[in-house]
Amino acid sequence: IFLLIENAFCIFPLRKKSFAGEIVLITGSANGIGRQVALKLAPLGVTLVLWDIDDEGNKETSRLVQQNGASRVFVYHCDCSSREDVYEQADKVRKEVGDVTILINNAGIMLGKTFSELTDEDFEKTLRINFFSQVWTCKAFLPAMVACNRGQVVSTASGAALQGVYRASDYCASKSAIIGMMEAINSELYHGGKRGIKITIICPSFFSSRLIKGFKSKKSCLFPVYDPEYTASRIVDAIKKEKFYLIMPPAVYLLGLKIFLPRKVVLFLESYLKFPESMEEAFSQK
Repeated sequence: IFLLIENAFCIFPLRKKSFAGEIVLITGSANGIGRQVALKLAPLGVTLVLWDIDDEGNKETSRLVQQNGASRVFVYHCDCSSREDVYEQADKVRKEVGDVTILINNAGIMLGKTFSELTDEDFEKTLRINFFSQVWTCKAFLPAMVACNRGQVVSTASGAALQGVYRASDYCASKSAIIGMMEAINSELYHGGKRGIKITIICPSFFSSRLIKGFKSKKSCLFPVYDPEYTASRIVDAIKKEKFYLIMPPAVYLLGLKIFLPRKVVLFLESYLKFPESMEEAFSQK
């Protein structure tokens, strides 16, 4: 009861961790939220490890974070959709940098196709990049955290993991899988006595990036489209406070009530919020 009250009313402010000396690996760091998170962490005394397939974008992120105060930055070309590449680059990081203490799984794609338009290869690609990449990075870096009972894994999921979205069956499936896996890992760590390892699951609704370029919310008062810089600041704050969930905006919490509602009510609310129209405008011509 005390924990529920504390969480609801924040009687005691959550302590904020220090980032000094942490080795932080960010996947999908070449642009968007990945780059912005790196910029927010740069002046905090961390060693940054940047993974992306966009070499030019990643080099630009490296240049910007060094301008922003980062003293140790390591850039790697890594295709997170390839298990072999993830494990190969992880070995290089351990040898050249050290054991990762904060893993930020950010890499992702969104194709924006209807289920009938998606090919088998499309579905597999989305799952490999959005979900299996996080399986492989956790397999690569979590054992060292377990060994010293210290570390943090930050997984980018989505508000779409809590409610299926029009033109995003593959995306929603991959993000729902992330939540299930990370909750299970958290349970295993907690009951295994490894309580020094923290899990943070990020569930934003919509933000302006290459992932969903052109999307415009019809009901921005409830579901605003955030810019990457603001989203990154919220993510870094959640990491500092070691929150388990970061759900934004607050309206996303209401998605948890869908199991108590008739399905037609949920579909009516989708129509009211005009999600299908927004997704059509953003993706139908791509």
